[in-house]
Amino acid sequence: MRGETLEDARFDDLALRLFEYQLRYNEPYARYCARLGIASAPSSWDAIPAVPAAAFKSAAVSTFDASRAALIFETSGTTAATTGRHYMETSELYDAVLLAGFDRFVLADGARLRYFNLVPDPRERPQSSLGYMMARVGGLRGLGPPGWYLQGGELLAERLAADLAASIAASEPVCIATTAFALVAFLDEMERRGLSFELPAGSRVMETGGFKGRTRIVERGELYARTCERFGIAAGAIVAEYGMTELTSQYYDALPGRAKASPPWLRARIVDARRSTLADGRIGSILHVDLANRSSCIAIQTEDLGMHAADGFVLLGRERTASPRGCSLDAEDLATRSAGAHAG
Repeated sequence: MRGETLEDARFDDLALRLFEYQLRYNEPYARYCARLGIASAPSSWDAIPAVPAAAFKSAAVSTFDASRAALIFETSGTTAATTGRHYMETSELYDAVLLAGFDRFVLADGARLRYFNLVPDPRERPQSSLGYMMARVGGLRGLGPPGWYLQGGELLAERLAADLAASIAASEPVCIATTAFALVAFLDEMERRGLSFELPAGSRVMETGGFKGRTRIVERGELYARTCERFGIAAGAIVAEYGMTELTSQYYDALPGRAKASPPWLRARIVDARRSTLADGRIGSILHVDLANRSSCIAIQTEDLGMHAADGFVLLGRERTASPRGCSLDAEDLATRSAGAHAG
């Protein structure tokens, strides 16, 4: 997990320059800042006004005409009305960021792996940022084409088991990229069939997502213990990814504390209801500043809860009772009359 860092002064300079660019070209964001009485860059990056993630459901939060987007990723939602969209002006920046982060945190040893994906297949769900991410990683870093084992919402457990057995026979290390819920489903199926594997040396599991909207929840320690037992891997071979459709970049676990670590261009603040940064050890909402969000908004306020740690932050779950104060109003402020009414 080593690599180049970004000094505070350099991060601050880049963040403030990007803020001024977005203030000029992102119409909904400019209106929001005007409502707050902000017409120019603040003194430091941690004072940049953050939009709530919910804003992506009610406005085209972009610095360009969204009809020209190279990529469009959608958040999960039960209806079209509750789906948020993140518009990417180019695919090159997104690809560069996801590969740099994955190389740093998942492939620090430079391993070439077979990629077996229990995440949305981009051929079925091209709007899934996670599916797009793993298609690019598998295509550019993998041994052979990536495998996909979710089809129409169904887990193709038998096919996955057969492909894992083939990789073991060929001594090809694998990376199983999976949502937490899909991982539990496959572990349950393995246990029902009495199956277990001894994955080749160098194999690893990338787990992402939680159990939002699911009736069954498995504690993380239990999930990882079962994963190690059934796949014959050590706990250090499991990496948890944390990302959002509204972000361009991703966080990953940093052993041994299992805190979320970030690439140099991404930082998190743990904030209270007034968006003031909290001291270490205090629980608050997570506010992200992602310099790769060039074509949308670099500062995003979430409803996820966490606390600062020495090497990042600890993710504690999601706000259960209510959104952080002001998010609903902020989202309404950001609403725009037409999705494509932006200067570029």
